[in-house]
Amino acid sequence: MKYERNGVVPEQESAAQKALGDIAPKMVELTDSVLFGDVWERPELSSRDRSLITVTTLAALYRTEQLGFHVRLAMENGLSREELAEALTHLAFYAGWPNAMSALSQLKDIAGSSDASAG
Repeated sequence: MKYERNGVVPEQESAAQKALGDIAPKMVELTDSVLFGDVWERPELSSRDRSLITVTTLAALYRTEQLGFHVRLAMENGLSREELAEALTHLAFYAGWPNAMSALSQLKDIAGSSDASAG
């Protein structure tokens, strides 16, 4: 089942639909229509700012399972590897060194694969 986002039904399944659609369709519907279809689209913050907030929050809370997806999304939304690295370095002093180091390791893996595919 495909859910509307910004008044448009996507051609392809969302990441949430692929991951959990068979077991938790309501959670997928809420993720696609409310979280990404409404909250992420509100004009008060740009997608870039929302991504920065999300990545740093996930890192601070050590929610590593969701972090990779959001690091990729942050880069798609205009954040550079250097900006993300700086935010995570700053975060280390407030949310813990291990959390920041783990997030930076994921950033390195993701940004490295992005750099390799770009060149």
